[in-house]
Amino acid sequence: MAGAQPGVHALQLKPVSVPESLRKGNKFMKWDDDSTTVTPVTLTVDPKGYFLYWTDQNKDTDLLDIAYIKDARNGKYTKTPKEAKLRELLDVSTLAGKMENRMLTVASGPDMVNITYLNFMAFQEETAKEWAEELFSLASNLFVQNMSREACLEKAYTRLKLQLNPEGRIPVKNIFRMFSADRKRVETALENCNLPSGRSDSIPQEDFTPEVYTLFLSNICPRSELDHIFSDVGAKSRPYLSVEQMTEFINNKQRDPRLNEILYPPLKPEQVQQLVDKYEANTSLAQKGQISVEGFARYLNGEENSIIPPEKLDQSEDMTLPLSHYFINSSHNTYLTAGQLAGNSSVEMYKQVLLSGCRCIELDCWKGRTTEEEPVITHGFTMTTEISFKEVIEAIAECAFKTSPFPVILSFENHVDSPKQQAKMAEYCRSIFGDALLTEPLEKYPLESGVPLPSPMELMGKILVKNKKKHHKTHGSKKKLSEQVSNTYSDSSSVCEPSSPSAGSTKEEMADSSQPAEGAELSLRPQGRKSIGEVEAESDDDDDDDDDCKKGSMDEGTAGSEASATEEMSNLVTYIQPVKFNSFEGSKKINRSFQMSSFVETKALEQLTKSPVEFVEYNKLQLSRIYPKGTRVDSSNYNPQLFWNAGCQLVALNFQTIDLSMQLNLGMYEYNGKCGYRLKPEFMRRPDKHFDPFTESTVDGIVANTLSVKIISGQFLSDKKVGTYVEIDMFGLPVDTKRKAFKTKTSQGNAINPVWEEEAIVFKKVVLPTLASLRIAVFEEGGKFIGHRIIPVSAIRPGYHYINLRNEKNQALTMPALFVYVEVKDYVPDTFADVIEALSNPIRYVNLMEQRANQLAALTLEEGGEEEGDKEVEAGSDAPSESKVDQRVALPAENGLSHTPIIAPKPPSMVGHQPQSAGSLKPSVKTEDIIQSVLTELEAQTVEELKQQKGFVREQRKQYKEMKELVRKHHRKTSELIKEHTARVSELQSQHQRRRSTLQKSHKRDAGPSTLCQPWIRSCVSWNKSAARSWQN
Repeated sequence: MAGAQPGVHALQLKPVSVPESLRKGNKFMKWDDDSTTVTPVTLTVDPKGYFLYWTDQNKDTDLLDIAYIKDARNGKYTKTPKEAKLRELLDVSTLAGKMENRMLTVASGPDMVNITYLNFMAFQEETAKEWAEELFSLASNLFVQNMSREACLEKAYTRLKLQLNPEGRIPVKNIFRMFSADRKRVETALENCNLPSGRSDSIPQEDFTPEVYTLFLSNICPRSELDHIFSDVGAKSRPYLSVEQMTEFINNKQRDPRLNEILYPPLKPEQVQQLVDKYEANTSLAQKGQISVEGFARYLNGEENSIIPPEKLDQSEDMTLPLSHYFINSSHNTYLTAGQLAGNSSVEMYKQVLLSGCRCIELDCWKGRTTEEEPVITHGFTMTTEISFKEVIEAIAECAFKTSPFPVILSFENHVDSPKQQAKMAEYCRSIFGDALLTEPLEKYPLESGVPLPSPMELMGKILVKNKKKHHKTHGSKKKLSEQVSNTYSDSSSVCEPSSPSAGSTKEEMADSSQPAEGAELSLRPQGRKSIGEVEAESDDDDDDDDDCKKGSMDEGTAGSEASATEEMSNLVTYIQPVKFNSFEGSKKINRSFQMSSFVETKALEQLTKSPVEFVEYNKLQLSRIYPKGTRVDSSNYNPQLFWNAGCQLVALNFQTIDLSMQLNLGMYEYNGKCGYRLKPEFMRRPDKHFDPFTESTVDGIVANTLSVKIISGQFLSDKKVGTYVEIDMFGLPVDTKRKAFKTKTSQGNAINPVWEEEAIVFKKVVLPTLASLRIAVFEEGGKFIGHRIIPVSAIRPGYHYINLRNEKNQALTMPALFVYVEVKDYVPDTFADVIEALSNPIRYVNLMEQRANQLAALTLEEGGEEEGDKEVEAGSDAPSESKVDQRVALPAENGLSHTPIIAPKPPSMVGHQPQSAGSLKPSVKTEDIIQSVLTELEAQTVEELKQQKGFVREQRKQYKEMKELVRKHHRKTSELIKEHTARVSELQSQHQRRRSTLQKSHKRDAGPSTLCQPWIRSCVSWNKSAARSWQN
């Protein structure tokens, strides 16, 4: 994303590190809710942090992939046994402390809905607490979901080494299960490694070393394409690359050309030597500064060569700007686990959504019908279940800041028409959230027009409430009353409870208080739940409804208890005050950044279509929330990219549905430390910049990119023997979006190591790379999804890389991967391609110009004129040549390029019309002199000098324009002279021809040639040659 702070980012991400206590293991009691037995186990984590595993007294081992762990809980947040018998078995009287403090609950699952729980009880409270903290730290480490290819292969090896039989050996059937796509290949690979290959056989641990495992992989998945790359890089027929060749390869192929060379300098040979020492197993080769093809392959697998640079995963964006300058990860109907009409509501969903990095969640609050009068959360007028409002608040308090320290927004859709229950809601928020709940504006950011919102950094650790805001009327002017009432009504489709006038008010004041100001609108809704299809921001525009609402509020009077309850909830609202959207112009005029509006996706799309630039401007100052339309009863999602393009911050999705839209959302917020906030590009924040999301031209201040992706091969793509193919999509601005832009051919029954020898797909011009994402997906030949990866264009590294795939739930897969070659560079229009090439390689360009000149000279030489042309060149070698002047042209500053003079080709008009001898096309100076002059000038043109010599640049620009004008005049004059001279010569030749014909006829009549005519004929021939030479000159 654009918006990273300038300078080199100091990486804060820590590599995965397993504490010694977890590596050694601890004794626990494992129990299950559906069982009355307790099993003593030893709980351990492998040294690399790939798996949590436990071994019982019979030496049976079970394991859990740490990448699938969502949370690890201790104390009051754990599960406790419900069965009395189970509690009795666990509640050992000799153990100190409360039982819940000794509990460890590990929540895991493939997505946010299907969560399973592992329950353990430690013998000391400190042990349970340490394991909960360290397990969550390991599971939430961003490197766990973004492992290098080397780590993925090592993880598979670790799984095999952990799943042992009672004799402590590796069952061969586990190897067949892991590589099930081609059993014959597995058998052959095991035999080649001198290992037993029968399904019922087992392998001693000491025989299955990492070296043997690597040999086994090379047999089951041979990589001939790596040999070709190794040879092309420079090895040729030699079995190694030198450090110099590796340095050139890394700097030219693997380095991002978009990086600043001062802040991110190319690697030096001594740095590359360190990589050689790390990856070359043959120490004698490494000491000589050489790397074999095996070492080269290990480097490509290594962490230094990941497709995403680690600084992009880290929190590297500026978090000190107003809240409206960020995209904020947002959820819609957070409590639902399935569709919108039926299914379970879940307190756990709030935990999982927050743990995933979401920072804005929704609470649909309704009046509880039980005798306790406890408010509930559910989807109104549907068959979805109800959950306790209080339990949801407790769940939010537990998980709000475990993943991210930045503020959480609670979007209340409040249908509670009971003042008593609203008072309970407010009390639960205050008592459970405590100091984390922001109920008063910060001193630096009062709730006034023209004051921006505070930053995520200033709101760190705070919970903000979005709910209807009630304002009291004061005895001021009618204008002030109108301004106050404009804040009274929200976009929420709740019961109509307008602010009632205070005691002692006159009828006139009461009437005034009920009239909405500009941008406000009253809506009458029955006291009940929202029907399906109703939307937050769309109050009825019917005048009768408005009138009824006003009348009802005045008839009701001022019930003290009801007003008190509404007051309690209203007092929780500070910077997120919902109002009904009226117009962009009206919002700009009022300029209240603490007011925000919600848009159903259809209305938002309508606004985006009609007023795209105004929508972007609105989102620079105020928050906007977009949510799915009511007809999405299957909980499907709209494409969030549509509204990111307009700078909308709270683009809310159904997190229970991991469809393509949700995958894009997960891909978006995977970066910047997975903190739930992404800084918008600069032109979406600055008031002096204007942006049209539908633009097709380059954006001011943003350099477009050219992206090329070549799918080379795949590894272990499926566990079945099927054909596979790859599709590539691009998502971004409308001009950048390319659905199914590329598709490979289907491999023939090979999912282990398919190779695609096809041309690369080129995205010639990605207008806004900071908002563009590349999706690479793999499918079986029948169209079944295998895996995919979504990578921001601004983050992708060029060069040869592995892309470890994710499943449909966006969970990292261990074995499936693609090997690709990526080229990414700044976009250059075709009209300037030759100029850029000349600037980047002037020597090559000079040689090319010389070659073209020689070729033209060879084509234009006339018979018998070569020697004469050579003599003319030699004779005129001391004089200044026109070709020298014509070839050195300064580039215009208007192109955005430097003004360093380069050797440029002559305009076609000069080549076609300038009269010169054939020999003059040859260069009149030595190539070495030209190269030396170009290199000298290039060395002299430094950035500092150009900054200091602005007058020189202006003069050079002026000189260039004058030069162009002179050349143009010269061409016109030359063309006129050539035409005039040609016409004159033609006339003379025709006159001569007529006279000669007349004389020849006369001579024939006089009976034969006369010797008196011969001198005259010779003089005519001589004159003809002279005229020809004059024409040539």
